[in-house]
Amino acid sequence: MEIKHEDYQVTYDPKTATITCSGSFRLRGSGEYAEISHLLSEAAGAKSDTMTLDVRELKFLNSSGINTLSKFVIQVRRYNASQMVILGNRQVPWQRQSLKNFQRLLPGLQLEIK
Repeated sequence: MEIKHEDYQVTYDPKTATITCSGSFRLRGSGEYAEISHLLSEAAGAKSDTMTLDVRELKFLNSSGINTLSKFVIQVRRYNASQMVILGNRQVPWQRQSLKNFQRLLPGLQLEIK
């Protein structure tokens, strides 16, 4: 599955259970994030042994985007079927501050910020 827009791209590879987000998420409200939410929900529903969320190339994420990703992490926790890994980039300011909060939502989450 793939979502391509001028400002961002989201892909899901079911073979590797990896979701990759890049660009800038500057959408307004949950309605504009619906397409991304659907892709994330489909990925969580696959209940893979290990789910990877790669946001290393996601340069900007607004509060609605953080909410969307938080709901995804909660959905993975609810299914209790997947180990979750989030790959982050230390050079992107929002990631240093916000990605750690996902560990509160899913204590077993493996966070790799390089």
